[in-house]
Parts: sequence; C-alpha cells; structure tokens
Amino acid sequence: MKKLSLLAAGAVIGAGITTLTLEQRLPGLGSAVAAGVDTYRQLNLFGDVFERIRSDYVEEPDEPALIEAAVNGMLTSLDPHSSYMNAKSYQDMQVQTKGEFGGLGIEVTMEEGVVKVVTPIDDTPAAKAGIRAGDLITAIDGTDVKGLTLNEAVDKMRGPINSSITLTVARGTDKPFDVKIVRDVIKMQSVRYEVKDDVGYIRISQFTAQTFDGLKTSIDKISAAVPEDKLKGYVLDLRNDPGGLLDQAIAVSDAFLDQGEIVSTRGRHDGDTRRYAAKAGELVGDKPVIVLINGGSASASEIVAGALQDHRRATILGTRSFGKGSVQTIIPLGSNGAIRLTTARYYTPSGNSIQAKGIHPDIEVLQDLPEDLKDQVTETKGEASLKGHLKSETEGTEGSGSQAYVPPDPKNDKQLNLALDLLRGLQANAAFPPKGDDPVAN
Repeated sequence: MKKLSLLAAGAVIGAGITTLTLEQRLPGLGSAVAAGVDTYRQLNLFGDVFERIRSDYVEEPDEPALIEAAVNGMLTSLDPHSSYMNAKSYQDMQVQTKGEFGGLGIEVTMEEGVVKVVTPIDDTPAAKAGIRAGDLITAIDGTDVKGLTLNEAVDKMRGPINSSITLTVARGTDKPFDVKIVRDVIKMQSVRYEVKDDVGYIRISQFTAQTFDGLKTSIDKISAAVPEDKLKGYVLDLRNDPGGLLDQAIAVSDAFLDQGEIVSTRGRHDGDTRRYAAKAGELVGDKPVIVLINGGSASASEIVAGALQDHRRATILGTRSFGKGSVQTIIPLGSNGAIRLTTARYYTPSGNSIQAKGIHPDIEVLQDLPEDLKDQVTETKGEASLKGHLKSETEGTEGSGSQAYVPPDPKNDKQLNLALDLLRGLQANAAFPPKGDDPVAN
C-alpha cells in the first residue's frame, strides 16, 4: 500500500498541484532524503512531459495508452525479460501457462526491432507451416513490425480460430518470404513419449502447469510397455524447449533425483535466497538417463539439465543451451494487469549461474545440415546477444550461441541416435558419469 501511495504522490506532484517539497517536510535527514528527493524530481519530470503531451500534441492522445507505454518502457529498459502486461495480455499469459491457448504456436522475443522466433511449439500451425527457431518476423499481414512492442506484435498474431494470417519471414541471407498460417486452438501437450524398442524417449516442449503430470504418465506407460530388465534407459529431449514454470522444472528434476539441491534462486537481498531440494524416490529407478539440449533450450529446461548434470545423474548431449539464467516474477496489479519483473538469478546445485553462458553438454554433437540449409544461419545467438541482458557474473565467459537445428526425420537426428546407441551399449559407456556425492557450492 505504501508503494501505491508514493506513486500516487508522484503523479499528483507531476500534475502541477502545489505541495511542499521533501526538503521542506523532512529537513536535515541527510543523504538518504537527498537521494529520495532526486527520485521525486525525476517523477516531476515525467509529470511535466505527460502534461505537455496532453495539452500540446497535434492530436488528442490516448492517455491510458501513454501511461501504459511509459510503464512498459521503464520495464523493458531493465532487461529483455521484464515487461508490462495489460489486463488482456495478463489473461492470455495465464491461459498459456495452463497449457491451452489460441494462436499460432510460436515462442517469440524481440530483437533489434523485429520479432524473433525462439522456437515453434511441436504439432502447432506454426511448426506445420515450417517456421523455424531463429526466424525473424518482419511483417504481419503486410504491416511492418518495427515500432511495435512485443506485446503489440503478439496481439496482432492472435485472432479468431480458423482465421488466416500472413507472416513475412527473414531467414539467414535468403530473401524474405511470406508464410500463410491458419490460427487454431493450441492445446499444449507439453510432454509426449515414445517407446524406441528398449529405450524410453520423452520429449518436453515447454514447462506448463501440466508438464510434471505428463512426465509421470509417460514414465508409467513406458514402464508398462517394456519389462524392467529389458529397459536400457531414458532419453529426455529438451531441445528447443523455451522454458516456462519454475515449479515444474523443479518437479521434473526431482523425478530423476533421490536427494540433494535442484536449484537455488538469489535476488538482490540476502533474504531473497531460496533453495529447492529433491525428495526421496526417483520415478525411473537407477536407469541411465541422457538429456538432449541445444541452442533453443532455455530457462526451465536449463534448470533440469544443470541439476542432472551437477549431480552426475544424467549425461548431457547436444550443443550449448541458450543461457537464460534469470527468474521472472508475475506481480498482479489488480484490474491494470501485471508486471513481469526479473527478481532473481538461478544457480545450479554446484553454485554456478548459467546467465549468458548456458549449459555446456558433456558430449557435444552437431547435426548434419541438409544442402538447402548449409548457407543459412542455423545457430541461436543466445541470451548474450539480447540487448540489455543481465551480464554473466564471471568475466569473459559469455557464450556466442549454438546450433538449434533438429532434423524433422529421426533417422537423420545424430544427437538422438547417438543417445540411443550409448544407452544400448553400442558405443562407449564411459559417457555415463558415475553417481557421486552432492555437489558443493562454490
């Protein structure tokens, strides 16, 4: 309530109503008050500019839109992942994290004024239309996206079910081309599984509220299909998984761990530190696990990979992950929507932050590119390439991006096929690190 009162006071002062300054109210309180006075002077500046726009702009401005733009500008200046959500955007976000929403089925971010595809979601209109991770969307239905906020661009891509939309896509050095997509209800099946003879394959495409339940169901069905003495192990595929809910990442990690820390989050103040530990009992017993990651694996998927790697519970195979090592908290603002605010960094059990660095695989495997892709950019630049990103806490360690291509035909998937061969003992079992004691934070 105090914060709201201070903001209201700033708005009143900015509106030009006469009032005592803080120096007059609280004389002699020293530098702390002086710093507060400077802040209120800046709030006065905002009020002065706002009043000038209201009175003198060439057309009558939309005042709520002005304030919304100012708030969003303040948040987006912090880092690429903090933003303001109006009431509609907040509602859309809540629907999406529940695992069912309307749209095209792509995870996007804003880069250099255009919309960049982080990853298309499996089995959605965007994925079926051939949209790829790293594609740049430069126009929507012929309207240039430059000048739009990310939320405005996303709103334009949403619409009635069965309605069509045309995206103009820039891919590598190719000439931009149009892709027509028909909107649909995106029923987010975040987990799917497949029994590959004697190996259980589990793919997690995003961490929604349904992810852990889907993982448990998949493990149960694999166990029922393959006798325990015949099951060689599990492949957990987190490639091009953009992340999602922190609690689901913790629950998924816990499914493969019997004890020890999974992840810790550390905010600005010492009291903000939180540690999350595994509970006794693995869902897969002692079966070997290989986790697949690549340049499109971000956030929650990096938490899982980092936890299993640090505890030497799984072999991590593929290419370096995206490097998003920050936690966003959704703070509701009543009828005014919510803010998405970066409030902490997360750390793997050994105490390492992967912010702007990523998880490095135990076994690096690059995919063979088909001829039509060899001259195109197939790497993600990663978190380190995003303007205004939180810097790595270790000098000189920021990553430069890694390959994010996954062949559509599993027969051509070198990463998956090597994982299957390793689990079946067709290649050196030395790839599997022995389980060890809990890692020590450094």
